[in-house]
Amino acid sequence: MKDFAGRTAFVTGGANGVGIGIVRNLLEQGCKVAIADIRQDSIDAALASLDNREVMGVQLDVSSREGFREAADRVEAEFGPVSLLFNNAGVNLFQPIEDSSYDDWDWVLGVDFHGVVNGVMTFAPRMKARALSGEVKGGHITNTASMASFIASGSPGIYNTAKFAVRGLSYSLRHSMYQYGIGVSVVHPGLVKSYIYASDDVRPEGLKGAMKPVDRTAVERLAGVHEFGMEPDTIGARILDGIRDNRANIFTHPDHKEELRELFDEILADYRDYPPDSGYEQRLAFEKLRRDNFVETRRKAKLAEG
Repeated sequence: MKDFAGRTAFVTGGANGVGIGIVRNLLEQGCKVAIADIRQDSIDAALASLDNREVMGVQLDVSSREGFREAADRVEAEFGPVSLLFNNAGVNLFQPIEDSSYDDWDWVLGVDFHGVVNGVMTFAPRMKARALSGEVKGGHITNTASMASFIASGSPGIYNTAKFAVRGLSYSLRHSMYQYGIGVSVVHPGLVKSYIYASDDVRPEGLKGAMKPVDRTAVERLAGVHEFGMEPDTIGARILDGIRDNRANIFTHPDHKEELRELFDEILADYRDYPPDSGYEQRLAFEKLRRDNFVETRRKAKLAEG
């Protein structure tokens, strides 16, 4: 992906945080941009701050499949086919798995994982069909995960789970969409200047039944920490750089490189050199075919025009 100008982009969670940074960078590149967000007041504030006529807002709960379809139809009717999709909306719940309820799981997975699924299932078939027909050449799907998709701590447990799933979905999608000239990347931000620490404010009433009382002291503490987060415009620019390079993983923060290296070394250290068992040679032959095919798929995905 070398040229963003003239394309239509759809950005979930686009009214603040990473999302608004993506939006501003896309507008600077000459894109038409749809800001999708669950908060109408945030959409209104974002639109008021953007002196650009080729931007629109659409209120959307990303956990709603029907809502996604309706939003997509509305945006494409006004701005034309979406060829840049950013599944960026996210919430967080700062508690361990064993202290969580099914309502907690349904809320966080509904936004952080199923919201990505809904975005992909709404737009990927349209992007594929348009690429095959020649109506629109190329495109890119970018899913926001987190460094939490690699580095899992006890809390936030459900958030970690969702972000690991987003990483796996993105890798698989990348290895199928490349054949249509459509790139796929997954973004792994670190600490961001955003309001994700206040996610409880947008929790649906129907999923509050088993929630724990909000610890306002902890929220205030997290608000102070997030003040040192990376500026959204900086992250947005780095994400667009990653799309231009068609990177599978876009690491916006240099903060964690050595930690990841240590973690990968720990993972490899868990292997054991067991003696060959019956069927070992036959398995190796099969795995070589799979591995060779996987190497070639990754190479082709990297070269997709996007």
